[in-house]
Amino acid sequence: MLLVGLTGGVATGKSTVARMFQECGAYVLDADQFARQVVAPGKPAWREVVRTFGRRILNPDRTLDRVALGRLVFHDPRKLRRLGRIIHPRVAREQARATREIARRDPHAVIIYDAPVLIEAGAHTRMDRIVVVTADQETQVARLMKRNGLGRTEALRRIRSQMPLREKLTYADAILDGRLPPARLQKLVAGVYGEFFAVA
Repeated sequence: MLLVGLTGGVATGKSTVARMFQECGAYVLDADQFARQVVAPGKPAWREVVRTFGRRILNPDRTLDRVALGRLVFHDPRKLRRLGRIIHPRVAREQARATREIARRDPHAVIIYDAPVLIEAGAHTRMDRIVVVTADQETQVARLMKRNGLGRTEALRRIRSQMPLREKLTYADAILDGRLPPARLQKLVAGVYGEFFAVA
């Protein structure tokens, strides 16, 4: 089995690359999905987030209002770190559990762990390989404004809340340009997957 961390900056194209790896035959685990699971209403992480940030970050159905929470934490690095300390260890446990389940079924699996803050959370130390998806800042800004309905200032704040891409590249075993046309990107992903599968 090979566990591959897939990361990069926000809106660089990680989800597209993850889907392409899945089409090649890899299993994909999504850190954002795990994060949503661990903060479901009533769970320990949910209670700690509410205690820390107040009930104003709740929707009427008691789920976290991710937009309201984002406005709080992306304006204050200390709050962002506090949120990370609540969520990241629990996400790590979910990732480990899911990885064990896949390994039992398929001992030669290639598992892609799609995690935007893989390195910031220290999860890169548990990976066998690291893939970083890149894009220039203007592409990131344009995608965030379109996808999330953010203004330019808020989009830049989201980008700058993460580790700079140039630093993430120093951890990379493979680098993929998320701006490439889909057919070209798919070909490169298939090549990387072939290399990974050969050693899984």
